[in-house]
Amino acid sequence: MVTGQQELERNRCASDSDHLQQVQLAASRLRHSVLETPLTFSSTLSERTGAHVFLKLENRQHTGSFKLRGATNKLLSLTAEERARGVVTASSGNHGLAVAHAAAELDVSATIYLPEDASLRKLEKLRAFPVALRRVPGDALAAETGARLAARARGQPYVSPYNDLQIIAGQGTIAVELLRRQPQLDAVFATVGGGGLMAGTAAYLKAAGSAVHTIGCQPERSAVMLASIRAGRIVAEEDSLPTLSDGSAGGIEENAVTFDLCRRNVDRWVTASEEEIAQAMRLVYDDTGERIEGAAGVAVAGLLRRGKRLAGRRVAVVICGGNVDEKVWRRVMEAEI
Repeated sequence: MVTGQQELERNRCASDSDHLQQVQLAASRLRHSVLETPLTFSSTLSERTGAHVFLKLENRQHTGSFKLRGATNKLLSLTAEERARGVVTASSGNHGLAVAHAAAELDVSATIYLPEDASLRKLEKLRAFPVALRRVPGDALAAETGARLAARARGQPYVSPYNDLQIIAGQGTIAVELLRRQPQLDAVFATVGGGGLMAGTAAYLKAAGSAVHTIGCQPERSAVMLASIRAGRIVAEEDSLPTLSDGSAGGIEENAVTFDLCRRNVDRWVTASEEEIAQAMRLVYDDTGERIEGAAGVAVAGLLRRGKRLAGRRVAVVICGGNVDEKVWRRVMEAEI
């Protein structure tokens, strides 16, 4: 007789196997659409931690962030008839840029809803694409709500920033590249907002039978996923304050599929203060010359918080994006934050 727990475990195994296949399919589908970004050794971070630290430079991706992987995979998974209707999405910036780029490549019309405090740099880059932009009062979750309602009213596909298995599979292709370049990897640090990047990466690593330890990183001022996991449910009422990590800020949709994937597959969580994020941004620039955005700084700050406990390990940090406002960058470089 099969018990309830055995049935749950069987379903989980089936889900993990399906995720593995979906990420592998996405890797094949995206081969000619996205860059396999560099994985570079960081001497400074290695000295600071005693680990062998590698940076996965998604800031060098087309559009400047990892988001292009999921957005392109989602649009390529739509039927010709669905693409002909045009798509609607919501974004604090990077996902919108990714959808705009993918839509332009595939000749698909797109409408993008943004929170009113969206990054000016990301907004300027979006205006270079032939897309319709809609500003929404409130945070990223408010923009998502408005976009979903609009998509439903118009009968158009909605392209979620994270709450979609095709988006998650696309982001998971980062893990494919990590294992190909560093098969003996011990740990991966990645920033978590809605959870698409870490859900895709961690679930793939676990499904592939890898022993890689996954560490989810969030800014202290907007650690909604961590608060939700601690509560055992998505905490819609959790406050999200302004943060350098604008790309990961805001709430999470109710019933987001990323919640359970992160809860099951992320091994440890760490948060970072605004000062730690700014310090991490400066450190990476001094070490490599790479200008990274606040969300990427969160993962580096998470690595530094773990410090010498990583000594001797091979560690990758996903530098999720490099789209940072000039004014913010100057404040960070002048140590005003």
